[in-house]
Amino acid sequence: MFTGIIESVGTISSIERGQDSCRITVATQSLDMSDVNLGDSIATNGVCLTVVDMGDSYYKADVSAETMKLTGFADYGSGSKVNLEKAMQVGGRLGGHIVSGHVDGMGTVKDIIDHTDYIEIWVTAPDELAKYIAHKGSITVDGVSLTVNKVDGADFMLWIIPHTLQETVIGQYKPGTRVNLEVDLIARYLERLVMGDDAAISQSKKSGITEAFLAEHGYLKN
Repeated sequence: MFTGIIESVGTISSIERGQDSCRITVATQSLDMSDVNLGDSIATNGVCLTVVDMGDSYYKADVSAETMKLTGFADYGSGSKVNLEKAMQVGGRLGGHIVSGHVDGMGTVKDIIDHTDYIEIWVTAPDELAKYIAHKGSITVDGVSLTVNKVDGADFMLWIIPHTLQETVIGQYKPGTRVNLEVDLIARYLERLVMGDDAAISQSKKSGITEAFLAEHGYLKN
């Protein structure tokens, strides 16, 4: 588990590509590796990766075909900058929100607007994730825990302060940049709880939450 508070910005120094997957080497820059062991997890642009080899200033991790398909790793190359966060320790501060490191999908930066003390970023999420994104709720963008300041359909807006711009890869964003999104963990579980016993029915046998379902369970009133 992670908190979405970025500890360092690393650089992908090499990518060894296999048939469907790859092994990456990340130069960790200022990330303290003294308490990292083989098998530990490091969130790399929001993706939970397992350390399979390491040194004082680097680590290597395998990226599966599924991860390549669902995250920005399909776009990354040697020299790409990535946000880094080591796994949360029990008893440590939870400065952001609970982040699993399991990316739900890719969003696209739609617009960036400069203000005096912050920048405003609009991101378009995949339609299937829009229902999980709420005004003043939490979302993880490339591993960064952020607050949603406005929602308009599948588009959502973020206010980014100068410190976050300087300490993460967000400062490199431009319209069209694809970003890893992880929606709030509570929102995902809430959907399953609302479904009740119907959650046990195979998706192939139902079409999802319908108006009739909501009425039957008291969520709609005449």
